[in-house]
Amino acid sequence: VLLDMDGTLLDRHFDNFFFEEELPRRYADMQGLSFETSRERLMAMYRSVEGELAWTDLDYWSSRVGIDVVAMHQELQHMIGFLPGAEHFLKAVRARGKRIIVVTNAHHTGVSVKSAKTGLNRYVDRIVDAFEVGYLKMRPEYWPACRKLVGFDPGHSLYVDDDESCLTAAKQYGIA
Repeated sequence: VLLDMDGTLLDRHFDNFFFEEELPRRYADMQGLSFETSRERLMAMYRSVEGELAWTDLDYWSSRVGIDVVAMHQELQHMIGFLPGAEHFLKAVRARGKRIIVVTNAHHTGVSVKSAKTGLNRYVDRIVDAFEVGYLKMRPEYWPACRKLVGFDPGHSLYVDDDESCLTAAKQYGIA
C-alpha cells in the first residue's frame, strides 16, 4: 500500500498556512512589503519551480527567501496532525499484514519534523521522500525509480493520493 503523506494522511492545513500565510507574512516584514505583495511574489516563486524538486526543498526556500523555513517548521509543528481516521486506517492496513510505504514529495527535513510530531513513522514500513527518488511523484520518471528503490509490484499495489497529477503519473505507470 503506497500512501501520500500531506493531504492524505496528514492534514494539509499546516502546509497551506505555512506557505500561503505565515511565510508571506514574515517575508513581507523582512522586505518591507504589504502582505498581498509578498504573497503574490512568493506564489510566483512557487510556480516558477512547480514540478521540480526545488518546489518542496526547504533548504532551497530558506536560501531563496532569506528565512530559515526549517526553523519555522519546527516552530509551527503544533499545527501538524493526522487527518481524522488516518491513524485508524493505518492500523487496520497493518493488521491485515500489508506493507505500507509513504511516498511523499516533501523534503526530508519536513518529513522528519512531521514524523517526530505525529509518530507517522511508527505506523509504516518506510517513508520515501522525493529527494531520495530524485523526482516528484507527478513526473513519469518517479515511479520506475521508486519501484527500483523500494520494490513493489505495480499491478498488485494500491496507491492513495490527493493530487490528481500524481495519481495520473502512477496510473500511466500501471499502479492501481
